[in-house]
Amino acid sequence: MPWSAAELQLPVPFQLQFRRVVPPDSSAAPPDDTMRAVSYPREAFVSSSRQRLRRLKKLGSYDRATAYAILDDGLLAHVGFADGPQPFVIPMAYVRDGDALLLHGAVASRLQRALGSGIQACVCVTLLDGIVLARSVFNHSMNYRSVVAFGTATAVTGAPAKRVALERFTERMLPGRWQDARQPNAKELAATSVLRLDMHEITAKVRTGPPDDAEPDLELPVWAGVLPMRVAMQSPVADTGTQVGLPDYLTDFLRARDV
Repeated sequence: MPWSAAELQLPVPFQLQFRRVVPPDSSAAPPDDTMRAVSYPREAFVSSSRQRLRRLKKLGSYDRATAYAILDDGLLAHVGFADGPQPFVIPMAYVRDGDALLLHGAVASRLQRALGSGIQACVCVTLLDGIVLARSVFNHSMNYRSVVAFGTATAVTGAPAKRVALERFTERMLPGRWQDARQPNAKELAATSVLRLDMHEITAKVRTGPPDDAEPDLELPVWAGVLPMRVAMQSPVADTGTQVGLPDYLTDFLRARDV
């Protein structure tokens, strides 16, 4: 049955290293959209061999809550798919909507056309938290949080439904921006394709902590440890010709991030 925006499973507010995302107001969606709310088990499970981890299994998790926390901290996904015999991996922005990811792009783009046809896709999101320097080159590593999800996509149709999805993308980047900036007109909505990719299978993998040196290497006179990394906002740079000062919502956003 058609969903309403109020019925969707929106992420709860969460804290990023460099931003805070607040879900948009869930006003009722009009009846001509085609998005669907799909629910999958939240507990840890493995439903196919392609989902099962084969290397460093101790770092993995099949728990959706763990994976969703990682997805909610990210902004950029790499989407893999095959268009005929040729494989492609495309980086793109995303926003999580319950058990699905919303993706958008030009109507004529290869990804939107291919995924909109219902083919299988693989989505990967990785957050790099640090470089791990061991005493031996062999044991160098990285601290990271990653998610790999498999699923199929369906097109979100109808201008009202596209507007709901695009509002989520905009508010995902900066809460308050949707109401301030000019919103898309009919021509722009018609040129934009929005896909809802239901995540049928999902796996998370996380590495934290110090290097894992072999015991004989522990006595080597080599510095070992972790070089932490994080994404950080910097001071905004106004576009030439901008006629207004920083809006309050951006100032509050930057103050919360101590920029």
